[in-house]
Amino acid sequence: MHGLGNDFVVIDARDGAVGMTQARARAIADRHTGIGCDQLIIIGASDKADVSMQIFNADGSEVAACGNATRCIPLFVGRDVTIETKAGLLDARLTDTGASVDMGAPRFEWDAIPLAYAMDTLSLPTSWEDLPAPACVNVGNPHVVFFVADLDALEGARLGALIENDPLFPERVNVNFAQITSESTLRLIVWERGAGLTQACGTGACATAVAAIRRGLCKGPVTVSLPGGDLIINWQQGGHIQMTGPATFVFKGEADWNSFG
Repeated sequence: MHGLGNDFVVIDARDGAVGMTQARARAIADRHTGIGCDQLIIIGASDKADVSMQIFNADGSEVAACGNATRCIPLFVGRDVTIETKAGLLDARLTDTGASVDMGAPRFEWDAIPLAYAMDTLSLPTSWEDLPAPACVNVGNPHVVFFVADLDALEGARLGALIENDPLFPERVNVNFAQITSESTLRLIVWERGAGLTQACGTGACATAVAAIRRGLCKGPVTVSLPGGDLIINWQQGGHIQMTGPATFVFKGEADWNSFG
């Protein structure tokens, strides 16, 4: 499945848990010797919600949130669902073209991002090279957001890799580079923690729209244009984030479990 080109291998484990390790997730995600994906998603049973969701990045690391994958879950299950994740319970509803998801409330406290030490997360008193001072938002996973004048002139891959692993971010970080195009639209590219540059990042779109609204650069709902397409993000101060966008089923198949370690 994919959400705006951010692609997933989805495993249905509702009838029986599967043994997933970092090495096995990495082997499945490998585009040359495995199946290939940005993230591996396991849909399981839950005693708190309709289903549970586990998320593994292409490097094998497990993460708490993935907005594009969350939109795929109701399409996979075939109905509106509540989803248990490590970031909390999410509500996902089918739309004509995909799904709309209540992503919960964003967090702005420095230790909720988390950062290595206390600082203002609306405008960090630090930056990298000639980038402007960024904002930080946690939307189930950590994001740093840079608003730049010319997105096309940016070296996203080089800067993303540099910033993701900076000691300021003890759990690493997703790196967002955005260009405001109107009070209700922006362009975005995202270097995802553990996956690199992707066609789209749902949580990145949420974090960036929230940061733009907090800084007074945009008013919601915000149309976030990513390389893979558009997401609509709506948020008001003190409320939950609503994300709406496409989700696509590509194909299903079988593979030898033992081939992946």
